[in-house]
Amino acid sequence: MRPGGPLSRRLLLAGLSVLPFANARADDRAAWAALRSGGHVALMRHALAPGSYDPPDFRLDDCSTQRNLSAEGRAQAGRAGDLFRANGIATAKVHSSQWCRCLETSELLKLGAVKPQPLLNAYAGDSAGGRSARDPEKATALRRWIAQQDLSGPIVLVTHEVFIETLISVRTDSVEIVVVRLGGDGALTVASRLSTT
Repeated sequence: MRPGGPLSRRLLLAGLSVLPFANARADDRAAWAALRSGGHVALMRHALAPGSYDPPDFRLDDCSTQRNLSAEGRAQAGRAGDLFRANGIATAKVHSSQWCRCLETSELLKLGAVKPQPLLNAYAGDSAGGRSARDPEKATALRRWIAQQDLSGPIVLVTHEVFIETLISVRTDSVEIVVVRLGGDGALTVASRLSTT
């Protein structure tokens, strides 16, 4: 779109600006480029799993005892995988929380083999019916683990909203991606946020 062209003038007359949209697209392109080039990690919240928390007697080895993805959640995860491929990421190292909704989200991305990673698990109190105190030691352990990974290519970590919030102080929507940069000191810095819905 040419700045100042007829469409721009019509949008401005209607009280709309083309700049935020253009900047958002540029930011998205930069975020995808960062994931492709390395040194960055995609933190992703699992797709839509209706309800709040898991039952108190849930078991990690039995999906029937947990909240699971709905049909819309499965479709969301598939579209998110399509978005990765549309932005030049056909394969990635994918690590997931051991909860079924995270594992299924990871598998439906179709970016490669999924490796369960307990460090990405939710806090037991958060998943079993209440908000437990956040565990900064677990977040520190995950940062340490990330620092030990080969970040020369794309890496995707599928986890839970509460854990992403604890790790980087960002609240996320279903299948939202937060691109984080690993600093030399092991700190994680938010580089960008990508909506996949």
